[in-house]
Amino acid sequence: MQTLTEIKALLAARGIRPKHRFGQNFLHDHNQLKKLIDAARVAPGEVVVEVGPGTGTLTETLVEAGARVIACEIDADMQAIVRERVGERITLVEGDCLDGKRALSPALLDAIGGRPFVLVANLPYGAASPLMAILATRHPTCRGQFVTVQKEVADRVRAKPNTRDYGPLTIILQRYCTVREIGVVPPGCFWPAPDVTSAMLAIEPRRDARDLEPAADVERFERFLHSVFSKRRKQLGSILGRDLAWPAGVRPEDRPEALTIEQLVELSRAVPDAPPFQGDATGEQ
Repeated sequence: MQTLTEIKALLAARGIRPKHRFGQNFLHDHNQLKKLIDAARVAPGEVVVEVGPGTGTLTETLVEAGARVIACEIDADMQAIVRERVGERITLVEGDCLDGKRALSPALLDAIGGRPFVLVANLPYGAASPLMAILATRHPTCRGQFVTVQKEVADRVRAKPNTRDYGPLTIILQRYCTVREIGVVPPGCFWPAPDVTSAMLAIEPRRDARDLEPAADVERFERFLHSVFSKRRKQLGSILGRDLAWPAGVRPEDRPEALTIEQLVELSRAVPDAPPFQGDATGEQ
């Protein structure tokens, strides 16, 4: 496992620095990395997707554990480092992991090839929310996501009704997955140290997740969430109209953030189709 000194040396030898636009804050604390891998229970021979490998610290550890790693890296400088260190032992996908904000990139999909897989990654901040939602709703072969994200994102994922953080990302992930916090990761565990605290999450599909709705209904539910939470401070009757067959326990004067996930599901079934939107799979613009 690479040390902080080795990570800095790899970049210095090439005259490069971590790039803020790619969210490059390299997790170098070995205890935290081990905690993430242990939580994922990676089995030898299992396909593991890693997004944003950076210099390959986590990548190398996964390879040593016997995983069949698919690493997706957008930065050409980091691609070169990963290719040099573990290129023959992994599949390296060069480019963005996302196709827009509602689908995985074709190159990453091709590399996965329809096989069961698990996501284990220190996620770049810009990709975290849409990627987690996409895997939870559109990829039943993903057995789980074990990721490091900003603490504020982790708080949103685990939020409760009537709180500021409760919104589309919360509802989508909790509807289709169980979510637990593995641990909090202080800024000093990264280089360069970010201005925010991070957290590790375990996001695993509910056993009944694929029986809840067909794929088309999942997309419809996402559109509904976008429609109501884009006006979250308004009453539901003002957003949707008052001439609905309101589900039990739901009133026109309620606000979206006051409803439980089950109430939102029932309400979505009572309203006409929401129009298409241009945001990501979490309902965010």
